[in-house]
Amino acid sequence: MTIRIGNAPCSWGVEFPNDPRNPTWQSVLKDCAAAGYKGIELGPVGFMPEDPDILGPALQDHDLTLIGGVVFRPFHDAQAWEDVLDGTQRTCKALTAHGAKHLVLIDSISPRRAPTAGRAAEAEQMDQSEWAAFRDRIATCAKIGSQEYGLTVSIHAHAAGFIDFEPELERLLDEIDPSILKICFDTGHHSYAGYDPVAFMRRHVGRISYMHFKDIDPAVKADVIAKRTGFYDACGQGIFCNLGDGDVDFPAVRKILLDAGFQGWCTIEQDCDPTLDIKPVDDAKINRAYLRSIGFNEE
Repeated sequence: MTIRIGNAPCSWGVEFPNDPRNPTWQSVLKDCAAAGYKGIELGPVGFMPEDPDILGPALQDHDLTLIGGVVFRPFHDAQAWEDVLDGTQRTCKALTAHGAKHLVLIDSISPRRAPTAGRAAEAEQMDQSEWAAFRDRIATCAKIGSQEYGLTVSIHAHAAGFIDFEPELERLLDEIDPSILKICFDTGHHSYAGYDPVAFMRRHVGRISYMHFKDIDPAVKADVIAKRTGFYDACGQGIFCNLGDGDVDFPAVRKILLDAGFQGWCTIEQDCDPTLDIKPVDDAKINRAYLRSIGFNEE
């Protein structure tokens, strides 16, 4: 049984494809390989070349496998439906061109939810009709990915979106067929939301198809929640710390995955502020070394 460890462009501060602060895609591939990884995510579609004749040889040059990609768009906004579909179709095409398997759907940050990230009791909720339409948009994209492109599609809870808190995630899972929608479980976002990642994994590991590894600095979390700090500002303050330095119990995460016979990729996503004077490649090396130290060995 093999659990493989990858990384993602967001660990280099890449959240949006055309952000002028982004490093080059070539430097991200180079750094990822230099840090000892064999797999990388696509990042936001448009960051890496969509022409497979350009990206394919670059991945091969760095001995990297493309693992999957994320559609981080406003599923909550009916007026943005064409944008969501655009992101879905382009990401699916990019993934299948390189044999990647994982399509991850994330409801992006909503101004209605941003002030209550980490505060489930205060968060605004959709009414029944709005929720039904929101759920159906997610289901439609899940069908596109799974049925038209043969991908494994998963939902990912994210701070400040409408799938942020554990009850919302579980409600969605209850209402969409597991044959088309699985879970990309992000340890850090689950902790950010105020819930226990290990307890959730124990209940739902059978539906988890893909993992995002993040850790949360509990002191920073307490501060940003108290001050209602925005998500990206919280990233700049270091809420996502190096693995093993925060409140996520990664040895327990590993045991759950092994006991369940999980095989495949777990991807590190250490969201950071690209304007800070940091060296993401150094964090990438530290994180890989930590995971090896607790038994995540690919050999």
